[in-house]
Amino acid sequence: MDVLEGFLQAEINTQELYEDIMSFITSYHIRCGEFEGNEYIIKKMDQTNFILFPEYIDADGEREINGAISVYRNNLIKEINNCAQVKGIQVIDVN
Repeated sequence: MDVLEGFLQAEINTQELYEDIMSFITSYHIRCGEFEGNEYIIKKMDQTNFILFPEYIDADGEREINGAISVYRNNLIKEINNCAQVKGIQVIDVN
């Protein structure tokens, strides 16, 4: 399973989490930062570029990143909304 598919399966499960993620992605008041989901981190590099990666804590308590992808804002929104619709989550119109 690739990183994006894993992210969608792990994080887009409830209306509340979906709305929190979409708010973080679309907010112009948050220029950069991290959103910590259940298993994945969304790192906002700027308004249009994001990095997704699963976060694991190893035995030493250090953060371990095994794989990451960069995703353009509009592509990320499209994938999240497609997944949300399939799972019966009410989609937010961000246009």
